[in-house]
Amino acid sequence: MPKFHGVVPPVVVPLDAQGRPDMPAYGRVLDHLVAQGCHGLFVLGSTSEVVFYGEAQRARLIEHSVAVAAGRVPVIAGVIDPTTDRVIAHARAAKAAGADAVVVTAPFYTLTDQQETLTHFRRIRDAVDLPIVAYDIPVCVHTKLGRHTVATLAREGVICGLKDSSGDDANLRYVALDTRDLADFFVMTGSEIMVDTALFMGAHGVVPGLANVDPAGYVRLWNAVQQGDLAAARREQERLCRLFEIVWVASSRLSAGAAGVGGFKTAMRCLGLIGTNQMASPRGHLDEAETRRVQAILRDVGLL
Repeated sequence: MPKFHGVVPPVVVPLDAQGRPDMPAYGRVLDHLVAQGCHGLFVLGSTSEVVFYGEAQRARLIEHSVAVAAGRVPVIAGVIDPTTDRVIAHARAAKAAGADAVVVTAPFYTLTDQQETLTHFRRIRDAVDLPIVAYDIPVCVHTKLGRHTVATLAREGVICGLKDSSGDDANLRYVALDTRDLADFFVMTGSEIMVDTALFMGAHGVVPGLANVDPAGYVRLWNAVQQGDLAAARREQERLCRLFEIVWVASSRLSAGAAGVGGFKTAMRCLGLIGTNQMASPRGHLDEAETRRVQAILRDVGLL
C-alpha cells in the first residue's frame, strides 16, 4: 500500500461570522477526523474553499493542520492557482509549513493543452522537493488531465499519485491499470457515492468531502473493502449516498459549490462540530428551512 492511502478527507474550513477562518474550530475538525480513523488530511482543496485565501492565510492553515496532526497522519496541502510560478510559490510555502505532499491542478483561466500541462507539472517538481499529487477536477479548472498525461508524469516520477474528481470513472480505471506496476503510485477517487466501486477496481483511497460530516462511515466502508466484504461495503455506501443528498438541499437557490460545501458545513453545525455554516464571500449559506431539511437527512441515516 502506498504511503498515501485510505480515507483522506478534504477538510472543511469553518468561518466565523465575519468570514474569517475560525482556527480553534478548524483544529477541532482536524482532530475529529483523525480520531475517527481517517488515514490522512487534504487541506486547502476545493472543499476548503482554497481559492478564497491569500498566501498568509494558506500558510497559517497548513501550519495549524500540521501542528494538530502531530505526525499521526500525513498532511497533503493544495497549492492551487492559475499559473506555474504562483503554484511554485505556494508549494515552497507548503513545504516550509511542514506539508507531506502538495496537490496540483492543471493551469487554469488561461487555455492550456496537455503538452503545456506536462510542462507545468515538470517545472513544479523541479522547483520543489516535495511529492506532488495531480488533481483532476475539470469542473473547476476546465482542463481534463488526460490518461496519457497522468501515466507519463507518473512514469517520470513527477507525480506520486492522482486525486480524480472528474467523475470519469472509466478514465480512473485506465489510469489505475496503466500505473499498476508502479509500487509507490496511488490513485484516489474524489467521489462520495462511487467509493465502493472505485476501491474494488483498484483505487488506493478516497478523498470525500462528505467525510467531514461522517468520517466513521467512510472508514467503515474502507475497512469492509479491505476485508473483502462486498455486502457490508455496499450497505455502507448506500447509506452514505442517502447522506450525500444534503448537497442538493439548496441547489435550487445557491450555486453548486455553495450548496455542496454549504451542505457539509450546515450538517457539521447541526452535529455540533462547528459553530456556523458561513461560506466564503460571495457565496451564500443554507437558511434555517434548508437546515431543517439537512437535519431530517441526518436523522434518516442515524447521525442525529
